[in-house]
Amino acid sequence: MAPTDPFLTTARLALRPFADTEADLDLVVALDSDPEVMRYITGGRPMTRTEIRAESFARMLHGGFWATHLRETGEFLGWHCLRPDTDGPTASADLGYRLRKAAWRRGFATEGALALIARGFGELGFDRITANTMSVNTGSRRVMEKCGLTYARTYYEEWPYPVAGDEHGDVEYVLTREEWSARRQAG
Repeated sequence: MAPTDPFLTTARLALRPFADTEADLDLVVALDSDPEVMRYITGGRPMTRTEIRAESFARMLHGGFWATHLRETGEFLGWHCLRPDTDGPTASADLGYRLRKAAWRRGFATEGALALIARGFGELGFDRITANTMSVNTGSRRVMEKCGLTYARTYYEEWPYPVAGDEHGDVEYVLTREEWSARRQAG
């Protein structure tokens, strides 16, 4: 069954805020326990329930993160996020997504991200949306490009977990409100 009172719906998805419940924590634990899902995050090391509760789940509860479900069945697919970028210019937001392997290559990441971009430039009033991933994460980069974001830069940071390909750095993609509006008008 589809989630009630979603934050956002698309043709196939319903995005809702995470709740501070064991059930929602269980969903994130299952997602972050898959080595393939965590390949570009921790080098494939599954996160423990304790780590997830203290780090990522706590952050998810403070807004900007939405549990992503199939509308028709309510099946949990993963999450999408669009949260104010506290390190960037004002009126800027950071876009992200993490989906279960069974949901990969079915257009769900793009569908949810496009809906969040429209909401972000529309009623949320952002002027700029960025997204970041490892340079070698071609799947995530492809989603960013399908959403209209363009490559802005490569940068290098120290991360707590070694990840294959991290010597190539991370990439940032950007889309401005003006670019988004122009593409919508061009059709």
